[in-house]
Amino acid sequence: MCRYAGTEIRRHQHSAPVRMVQLANAFGLEVYSSAFRGTEDISGMLRKEDGGYAIYVNKAHHRNRRRFTIAHALAHYILHKDVIGNGIVDDALYHSGLGSKMEVEANNLAADILMPWHLLAEENLRETPLQELANKYQVSIGAMAIRLQVPVVAVEYAAAEPEQEPYATAN
Repeated sequence: MCRYAGTEIRRHQHSAPVRMVQLANAFGLEVYSSAFRGTEDISGMLRKEDGGYAIYVNKAHHRNRRRFTIAHALAHYILHKDVIGNGIVDDALYHSGLGSKMEVEANNLAADILMPWHLLAEENLRETPLQELANKYQVSIGAMAIRLQVPVVAVEYAAAEPEQEPYATAN
């Protein structure tokens, strides 16, 4: 990543949540909400338009998912602009056809953008519930768990509400 990109990202990371549309605009990218009719599995796309690029996000998805999609598309723009050609489409698993190495790079930069370590370092990570942090940063609890290296399975079990019905044993 070039120094300009890192500086521009950091300039927008003064507090949580990071304002993703403003950050994308700072890189010259417009952000649009789209219905993606008949293709619910598309999270978003980065598309070349009028000499620049635009990000489209699936408006049917949860706000946190849309924020990650914007960060992911912006990461592709920053890291892989030379290979994205006329654009890319990311499915619900953030597979774009660019290859798994580039997807991992984009996911990692998206996490760095949305959950910057310098802001997380100001949090009381031992005492603040994971869901509270996820809400503050407007990311999924799974994304925050991965960022903080908390086992996702443990998070899922901790968030699960046990049923209150008596267990009936078979004779």
